[in-house]
Amino acid sequence: MEAFRKAYVYVRNTFAGVLSETDSGYMFSYDDDYLSSENASAVSLTLPLSSDPYTSNTLFPFFDGLIPEGWLLGVVSRNWKIDTKDRFGLLLVACKDGIGNVSISEEQI
Repeated sequence: MEAFRKAYVYVRNTFAGVLSETDSGYMFSYDDDYLSSENASAVSLTLPLSSDPYTSNTLFPFFDGLIPEGWLLGVVSRNWKIDTKDRFGLLLVACKDGIGNVSISEEQI
């Protein structure tokens, strides 16, 4: 499955896995090193720790829930010139310093 875009997911500033936009939807995979670390914790209750990748036709609700709403969504959309329907693009630009313990990056740090 070819990835169009990738988002690197961090839990408490530790690389946890990769969220990919593919030709058939979305895929999230935990990093093997993260899974074997003693401090590993799930990104969300709906994406428990697993060595098997998760797939979905739509953006996983947990990740979609990180995207701003209302007037702030309008600000993000206008400032970065991203269509509000491009949920993955919005996730990449608006969730770098997210509230909570999960953050998203366009590059692996």
